Amino acid sequence: MLPTWSPPCNLAAVKYDDVLAYSLAKPGAWQDEPWEDHTVAKVDDKIFVFIGEESIGVKCGANRDEADEWLLRHPDDASVMGYIGRNGWNDLSTDGKIPKSELLEAIDDSYLMVVSKLPKKRRPERWEEA
Repeated sequence: MLPTWSPPCNLAAVKYDDVLAYSLAKPGAWQDEPWEDHTVAKVDDKIFVFIGEESIGVKCGANRDEADEWLLRHPDDASVMGYIGRNGWNDLSTDGKIPKSELLEAIDDSYLMVVSKLPKKRRPERWEEA
């Protein structure tokens, strides 16, 4: 019998429920469905992650140039989001080709970028620790 190979846990697909739970654990985060069958995580009234079955949409940079680094690193698994992509938002595949640690870091970074733009009085407590 040949040995079976399993991908390292860091390259396993990231499940919808795991992304949702991870996102909602951030200070002040809450779930919304602003469009039918489209789940997002928000902080205050701002989206910081679009959560899909096969991808997530996150703010990957302050501008398009910064966000394009993802497209260079993962040309087959990262793409510019429609409509808001010009503002640094990308779709990232959650099928396991982008390491889980990078996806979670992208959610962290998106959260921090979105919260940092909120007026100070609307930022949740301990947001910098997220």
